[in-house]
Amino acid sequence: MESERAYGATEIEAQLTELAGWSLRDGALERSYAFRDYYDTIAFVNALAWMVHGEDHHPDLLVSYNRCTVRFSTHSVGGISENDFICAAKADAVFGRGGN
Repeated sequence: MESERAYGATEIEAQLTELAGWSLRDGALERSYAFRDYYDTIAFVNALAWMVHGEDHHPDLLVSYNRCTVRFSTHSVGGISENDFICAAKADAVFGRGGN
């Protein structure tokens, strides 16, 4: 099995074309999700926390009343890895299940 590694700039740009709404910002994959209210925001955060805990990959989160910004990077490789893209896609799926 191939060990986890940091993606290069070309690989990151190619993968970003598959993830609508995500961008590269300060060395991490980032996306902001908008919600109707605080309850919906926190419901998303809780569902996301459950998912990423299962992946053993924990993003940085910025949470406000009706918005959550999610940032994925892999500290152990010093950059962005395949797992960051996998978890970003799964975060989108969590958001989609919330009906927002």
